[in-house]
Amino acid sequence: MLKRFWLMIFMCCLWVGSAQAQNEVVFVQIEAKRNLAEALESAKQYSSTIPDVNGFRLGRGWYALTLGPYRRDDAVRVLEVYQSENVIPRDSFITQTSIFGQQFWPVGANILGRGAVPIPDAIAGDRSTDANVVEAPETPTPEPSQNQTLQIVDETPREARASERLLNNEQRRELQIALRWAGVYDNSIDGLFGAGTRRSMAAWQEQNGYEATGILTTLQRDDLIKQYNAVLEQLGLQLVRDEKAGIAIEIPLNVVGFKTHIAPFAQYPSKEDGPENVILISQEGDQTTLFGLYDILQTLDIVPSEGPRTRNDASFSITGQNDDIVTEVRASLSGGEIKGFILVWPIDDEQRRKRLLAEMESSFQRITGVLPADAGLNEVQSIDLVSGLEVRKPRMSRSGFFVDQVGSVVTTSEVVQSCSRLTLDTDTEAEIAVLDTDSGIAVLRPKQDLAPIGFGRFSAQPPRLQSEVAVAGYSFEGVLGAPSMTFGTLSDLRGLSGEAGLSRLALGVLPGDAGGPVLDSTGGVLGMLLPRTSQGRTLPDEVNFAANGDVIARLLAEAGVTGATSDNKSFVDPVDLTGSAQDMTVLVSCWD
Repeated sequence: MLKRFWLMIFMCCLWVGSAQAQNEVVFVQIEAKRNLAEALESAKQYSSTIPDVNGFRLGRGWYALTLGPYRRDDAVRVLEVYQSENVIPRDSFITQTSIFGQQFWPVGANILGRGAVPIPDAIAGDRSTDANVVEAPETPTPEPSQNQTLQIVDETPREARASERLLNNEQRRELQIALRWAGVYDNSIDGLFGAGTRRSMAAWQEQNGYEATGILTTLQRDDLIKQYNAVLEQLGLQLVRDEKAGIAIEIPLNVVGFKTHIAPFAQYPSKEDGPENVILISQEGDQTTLFGLYDILQTLDIVPSEGPRTRNDASFSITGQNDDIVTEVRASLSGGEIKGFILVWPIDDEQRRKRLLAEMESSFQRITGVLPADAGLNEVQSIDLVSGLEVRKPRMSRSGFFVDQVGSVVTTSEVVQSCSRLTLDTDTEAEIAVLDTDSGIAVLRPKQDLAPIGFGRFSAQPPRLQSEVAVAGYSFEGVLGAPSMTFGTLSDLRGLSGEAGLSRLALGVLPGDAGGPVLDSTGGVLGMLLPRTSQGRTLPDEVNFAANGDVIARLLAEAGVTGATSDNKSFVDPVDLTGSAQDMTVLVSCWD
């Protein structure tokens, strides 16, 4: 009696397992292509002769063509019939849905998770008229009781090794890539399952609640790949063919959307005003154009200055990173056309960013066409924009002046504090030699060789009250591209409270003029204009102050710089004074 009981239990388990297998939703995989263009062409050809053709991403640049999805018993029938009729390749096989990523064919479709579809009428009709087929009556699947749990029986380690041997090298490499992404593998991606790969498999199994055998079963491999692909599920990756730009590429259309063409860019900014941004690069040109584009891109606000850059004769790549974003730029020259893309992504989403970048790189294609040079000329123009993209701007810009032939600079301490980078005239990097916040003066030295056109020489003549003076400075913080001259008079040789080392000036200046040289009528430097501070007082607009030459000389000596002295005692014409003042004055910028 007991034997009969266990036999009944065993038969029930077999029956339930068989019913589950028959109702499982699967695909018939017919081909795998190495690039998207070939996969699309093949999908079109199959779709012209048979129904239910789908295309899915497999990762790492592979694309699968399938039929379905069908119930497993239906899929077996489709596979047998189509293979016997030579409609599909002889090596086609049945596969689970869990291995597939984003669907690319039919365009815009997404059938994963929506259940099985009926098999084609021709095959269904053929089966129903087969004299040897007897339709079994449908029997309802028994509901499990509260004390029963149906479990999926996984492979044994021996069975897992057997199924593992069926994997090709690309599938093995894909597993190693997924293990690396999971943080458990740091060796080479070679498709060889050595001791290092086995240890990483065991680590992943342990992390995910499996027995740590070091051999992944079919279900575990599917689970690993599913985890690997999950980070891209919400992005809505779709192949975009931008005919005007002559580029086909997969873009996360759930996050970004097309906005405009302004040569040489096709812009796909964030749909939610976030930092996410995709920009396609397309223009005619040669190596000189390519190198110029490389320089221009690094002035844009969306391309942070920190990060590696590489450039060769026919291509370049840029990675820029700050506290908010990571930007990747790829561009190359071929056949007189420069094409590429820019991906801007938030800093705190590294897993998706790295996966997305890999997918964009592998799907990128050059197609016929290039943006004309006049594309988007009717768009709004601005001095702060390059082809519709904002130029990176410094946090603050003030004036300074050269004091020797190697480019040492005196400027206001206001502009140099808490900067990640200091520049002279926006392109020459500088460092602080001396900083004295009490006097409001900083001395800078360039990080590379610099030979200024002119430099300031300090006046040997004692300053005279009520004499004419002039200040050279970047009044509008570099917008005009050259310093301006402001004329006034020397009102006092001390501060309002009798402070030594200060001079009071009567002239109207702007914040950008601070740090500029104060000159007497002979062209000699009397001092440096200080930022305007009220110090608790409301002063007339024309009241300003300058640090005297002797204070500057002391700080120059501390920096190891010897200031030159002017021996000119003659009046200098304002036109000549303006020319020499502009030669010595420099724009000092503080960058975050």
